[in-house]
Amino acid sequence: MTATATRPITDQLNVLLADYQVWYQKLRNYHWNVKGPLFFGLHEKFEELYLDAAVKADELAERVLALGTKPLSTLREALDHARLAEDDGSPSAETMVQNLVSDIGTLNQALRATAKAAADSGDDATMNLLDPMADEQEKTAWMLRAFLG
Repeated sequence: MTATATRPITDQLNVLLADYQVWYQKLRNYHWNVKGPLFFGLHEKFEELYLDAAVKADELAERVLALGTKPLSTLREALDHARLAEDDGSPSAETMVQNLVSDIGTLNQALRATAKAAADSGDDATMNLLDPMADEQEKTAWMLRAFLG
């Protein structure tokens, strides 16, 4: 496959990469700033999630490179292209978790759509990368919703 042939997929992967870069920083923000009686559990969970987001961002960037395109690499590029938004406020611990559940929904919708587009174009490697990411995050979203009650 040439870079031109894979351009629609790499464009979608780059937006996903931007989303994960923003999500990573949101998780770091929450990790640093969570307060109250839920602090200990959420502080640890947010760290687990941001470490996972960093791995996913790296995998997405490497897939973009493997397809012959340059990954979005700067914070400005991430903010300009991401569907997810930063959270510069000071939400409650429960609002943080609600925001993350919403973000996972956005990420999973994009992961599934990009995986389908990759499958339709014969790019099994991209599909095989993205589907397990979405599967894993569905479980995370379920656990966060259970936390909320």
